[in-house]
Amino acid sequence: CRVGFYRSLLESSACSKCPPHSVAKQTGAISCSCEDGYYKIDSDPPNMACTRPPSAPRNAISNVNETSVFLEWSIPVETGGRKDVRYNILCRRALPDGRGLEECGPNVRFLPRRVGLSNTSVMVADLQSHTNYSFLLEAVNGVSELARGHAKQYVTLNPDRPNGIILEYEIKYFEKEQDSSYTIIKSKDTEMVVESLKPSSVYIFQVRARTSAGYGAFSRRFEFQTSPYLTATSERAQASIIAVAITLALVLLAVVAGFLLSGRRCGYSKAKQDPEEEKMHFHNGHLKFPGVRTYIDPLTYEDPNQAVHEFAQEIDVSFISIERIIGAGEFGEVCSGPLRLPGKREIQVAIKTLKVGYTEQQRRDFLWEASIMGQFNHPNIIRLEGVVTKSKPVMIITEYMENGSLDTFLKKNDGQFTVIQLVGMLRGIASGMRYLSDMGYVHRDLAARNILVNGNLVCKVSDFGLSRVLEDDPEAAYTTRGGKIPIRWTAPEAIAYRKFTSASDVWSYGIVMWEVMSYGERPYWEMSNQDVIKAVEESYRLPGPMDCPEALYHLMMDCWQRERSSRPKFDEIVCLLDKLIRNPSSLKKLVNSSHRVSNLLVEHASVEGDCSSRSQTVGEWLDSIKMGRYTELFMEGGYASLETVAQMTS
Repeated sequence: CRVGFYRSLLESSACSKCPPHSVAKQTGAISCSCEDGYYKIDSDPPNMACTRPPSAPRNAISNVNETSVFLEWSIPVETGGRKDVRYNILCRRALPDGRGLEECGPNVRFLPRRVGLSNTSVMVADLQSHTNYSFLLEAVNGVSELARGHAKQYVTLNPDRPNGIILEYEIKYFEKEQDSSYTIIKSKDTEMVVESLKPSSVYIFQVRARTSAGYGAFSRRFEFQTSPYLTATSERAQASIIAVAITLALVLLAVVAGFLLSGRRCGYSKAKQDPEEEKMHFHNGHLKFPGVRTYIDPLTYEDPNQAVHEFAQEIDVSFISIERIIGAGEFGEVCSGPLRLPGKREIQVAIKTLKVGYTEQQRRDFLWEASIMGQFNHPNIIRLEGVVTKSKPVMIITEYMENGSLDTFLKKNDGQFTVIQLVGMLRGIASGMRYLSDMGYVHRDLAARNILVNGNLVCKVSDFGLSRVLEDDPEAAYTTRGGKIPIRWTAPEAIAYRKFTSASDVWSYGIVMWEVMSYGERPYWEMSNQDVIKAVEESYRLPGPMDCPEALYHLMMDCWQRERSSRPKFDEIVCLLDKLIRNPSSLKKLVNSSHRVSNLLVEHASVEGDCSSRSQTVGEWLDSIKMGRYTELFMEGGYASLETVAQMTS
């Protein structure tokens, strides 16, 4: 055989061309040699192409629950030309002195196993509390052992701030031997003065922290005894002692908080909820501490500049470099570039600029958003780095989100994520909204286009401070000074009565859920705003997206309850999503086909409660949407089942 061909002694006497990624450099070859970087194993047939190790697994995510973690990832972009891709997990934990890592040891359990995984997820159990872990996720195939190195991707858990930033502390105290009657105080600070305690009494104090992952466990008990006689001076001294002790407990708790999630009740009632039910006061005679930070409307400041500098850091323009334009905002261009603050590492930031020729009112509106953002500190809320107001152009500097807006990101990656990854995104959004709700801030414009996604698939709520006025035109949307916001994300009571609350944000969150599960599809498709308002008023709702888990669609429908008091709170939504993430099997049952007919709405009552075990007929479905007169036409056209209706095209 000539160069580039071979004759296999096992297959035939004819010469064959070398398979892909292999060469025969001499005449008379009986086999072909693989190109550099490509390999064959002994069991590969001679006519099989040479292959190579796979690339790194993609989109690795982790969900922590107490002392276990669920890891999930997407298949590599490049499988190396083989179908035998498997995954291995290497677990390492930090040494107590922080000087390195060691193998996790045999006590850590991997479900279903640690090596040779064919699926793209694993549960790691029996981890130690308050411990940093690092997981090496490795993709391998049949030729990986022949290569010098494998494609790897690390997933690091328990970072410097375990489970995210500590959002607040909860202090529980009670008289000794009377732990059934206790008081709970919430605070953002790491110190507190507790007053109005009984003289000559022994009190027990405990502290726990809350992050975006939930509440951790309470600290050990701290016992104090008040003085027998409380003059004005001694009362202050007594309070100071308790304040110092509580400060110590808070600091210790912040250091050791990790892998901590206490069990919380996730259920919510559709009956009207008493707004007083959330009070944490359990017994009369105790003082409730007003320690929870609340949102302050910048409009309450007479001087807008005072509000800006109250909540936002002024940054010298010399510390910022604009490298490229990444978009256009309401007031000007949006750019990106490095921020180099003295004494800090360089970070990439997004830079919103105020266009040339602005009016004083436009400048106020522009900086209003910074006054709002500067009050927030949460891992699922876009972070404000600072503002530039002492030079032109005026700028707002925020953290840079590599993947841009969620709706565009989903459209570009249609069908590329697992259900657990999508639920993880939804959980992050709900966590950010829970934080805003706790602060008393109503977003009013929650939509996938206003959620930003970073390189680790973390979703963060953005776009604050828009000024909205509802026009009289029924086709109009909420009008801002620079653009319009579509009405199809807005709760009916907000449209009709301009009543914006956290409950109306929950309605919008349900629409965001629908956007995520449909990979960025436009809600209500090409229906007019007037038709959307009419349909919602008549109790029609969006159908379940294709391949949407039934549990998620039922949560959407609960968010779209007509009575706002019947909608779940964001705290309950986060809790429910956590349960779904911890139990992936609960996401396997998909929404009934009768609830996901393309481009047609479904009646809200038709999906209340559990799904019926009996399939709905085409005639029944048409009757439910007031189109029963077309039943005969559907039958004549061959659409005898809802499965065939779901496949209709325009």
